[in-house]
Amino acid sequence: MTNNAHWPAIYRGTTPVDISVVIPGSKSVTNRALILAAQATTPSTLRRPLVSRDSELMVAGLKALGVGIQESNVIVDGVEELQWILTPATLRGGVRIDVGNAGTVMRFLPPLAALATGEVTFDGDPRSYERPLGPVIKALEELGVSIEHEDRYSLPLTLNGTGKVGGGEITIDASESSQFLSALLLVAPSFTHGITVKHEGGSLPSMPHIEMTVEMLRQFGATVEVDSVAQTWSVKPGPLHGLDLVIEPDLSNASPFLSIAMVCGGRVVIADWPMKTTQPGDQLRTILSDMGAQFSFGDNGLTIIGTGKIHGIDVDLHDVGELTPSIAALAALADSPSHLRGIGHLRKHETDRLAALTREINALGGNVVEEETALHITPAPLHSGVFHTYDDHRLATAGAVLGLVVEGIEVENIATTRKTLPDFPGLWSSLLL
Repeated sequence: MTNNAHWPAIYRGTTPVDISVVIPGSKSVTNRALILAAQATTPSTLRRPLVSRDSELMVAGLKALGVGIQESNVIVDGVEELQWILTPATLRGGVRIDVGNAGTVMRFLPPLAALATGEVTFDGDPRSYERPLGPVIKALEELGVSIEHEDRYSLPLTLNGTGKVGGGEITIDASESSQFLSALLLVAPSFTHGITVKHEGGSLPSMPHIEMTVEMLRQFGATVEVDSVAQTWSVKPGPLHGLDLVIEPDLSNASPFLSIAMVCGGRVVIADWPMKTTQPGDQLRTILSDMGAQFSFGDNGLTIIGTGKIHGIDVDLHDVGELTPSIAALAALADSPSHLRGIGHLRKHETDRLAALTREINALGGNVVEEETALHITPAPLHSGVFHTYDDHRLATAGAVLGLVVEGIEVENIATTRKTLPDFPGLWSSLLL
């Protein structure tokens, strides 16, 4: 995945835009749907799924475990549409699965693989060894699953499946990643006794992603009870049914495209933006409105209108941490200081996003002060330079946003955007050139 080539960011300046964008499908929805469909009693059709490194790794892992996945292109209303047809099967072991650096793959697949018979080995990129996985491993061990990890409680690991997991009551600390909780809930319908998970520890990040997990479980036919006061989630055992599901566009991936209107001025339309969704990216409408944008829904999707003037913001991004790199890029170009709070958990993402954003924006002349769980950004004149990405797709798109109005920015390893966007450089160029 590493690519040290420097991509010249497209400079536009404050020339207003008038463009429409079709955003590829949601990674979070695609990978949850794959896990749920793999457990169903009947086949599922996933329409317009995301094709990216993360989803390809999930598909490859499921195929290795024995799940049938057929890809086809069909014409729907005169438009070619990608479909995946998933045929569930008895899961088999004796396989090796590459998780890359995909949080959803490294956390969601091991609980499913525990339902296979035989050994399943998980490995990934070097950075994946450093990403937190301990709570998922400990939870599975408490549920009786045998896992070899040499007491590291991290990748690489080998899971010894017996074909079933008893389930029951368990307590975890999911304060480092909401994916720990989602990983157990998504597979719980297939546990003999289901599961009741209680979170104990620091505050839960990315609550919208947990709500997405619960909603999608229910869509597939699971019975889920949530006690938000006690921070307890219960999933009853029972069969899931296959679905014909259209994957929503990835709203978090819309952030750099919405930013074009903020930075350059003008109008950007995002096609098929859902009126109601559990995706955290939907909060961009509120956050960017506070920074000076205007939004409206129409038949063609969501329209953002920007003036080219960006206002600073004081905002808690704890629940929507993945939006931080784009918001930080806009804050660096704003007309007043910003304070981005509640984002300490981003230090354990694809890279330490707080340190990386501070280092890269400051290297271009910016004024970012890093705290343990926050960034203070005071706008300052920026200059040309190389924007490093640390194999982090959201750092790469943040660099592209800055390059819109800062001449001479080169983004190192733009190819890392393939993690969640099939061809970001091509789409970006097609809109701006």
